[in-house]
Amino acid sequence: MDITQARAVITGGASGLGNAVAKHIAARGGQVALLDIQEGPGQAAAAEIGAKARFLRCDVSSEADVNAAMDAAAAAMGGIDLLVNCAGVIGAARVLGRNGPMAGEFFARVVQINLVGTFLCDKAAAAIMQRNTPNADGERGVIIHTSSVAAFEGQIGQAAYSATKAGLAGMTLPLAREFASFGVRVMSIAPGIFHTPMVGGLPPEIQASLGAQVPFPSRLGRPDEYAQMVESIYSIAMLNGETIRLDGGIRMQPK
Repeated sequence: MDITQARAVITGGASGLGNAVAKHIAARGGQVALLDIQEGPGQAAAAEIGAKARFLRCDVSSEADVNAAMDAAAAAMGGIDLLVNCAGVIGAARVLGRNGPMAGEFFARVVQINLVGTFLCDKAAAAIMQRNTPNADGERGVIIHTSSVAAFEGQIGQAAYSATKAGLAGMTLPLAREFASFGVRVMSIAPGIFHTPMVGGLPPEIQASLGAQVPFPSRLGRPDEYAQMVESIYSIAMLNGETIRLDGGIRMQPK
């Protein structure tokens, strides 16, 4: 599929990886809808990108919000060809912490946003994509999850986060198999340590230490590299039902 013609929905589009994806697609001529719960930053991000972008406030943990936002995005862009799920929370906490065991509500909230939220977006976008006119390969759309290396090497304090990211990787193949009947591909990207706003807020020496843990290149990943991977997945029809690690060869240690 041609990124210059893409009609893309990006959740978590106000910042970080999602914002990098939105800028990358718009710069190549595609249309983008930024979905985010942060209204101020979302509006500002869309304004910075320009006429190819629009912002829609959306809480991905709410099915009503997701359905309304997807319908609005499709109406504004004339359809949806690409969904990139970047919305999520870290949810770092030990199960048995200094103040006692983790509350079940905490774990459930991380699951609701990261895993259920992605599922709700997938479902709503796929329902719209199946109405698209297929290209020469029979493709009607592409859905991309943001998993994580924590899906495979979760660290201490990442029980909730790792569970959700492993769930996203695990959901990829069954969705790809189901959606194949109407030409929608499903892929996941599992980033390593990237220079996102959360990491950017750390002291420089901590950032350098994190980058040094990456075998090669020994640095933090750049959000534009994630965006390039999105374009590659969108463009290569044989990429389907798989999780791609984008991590410089890092294997996370227990802590």
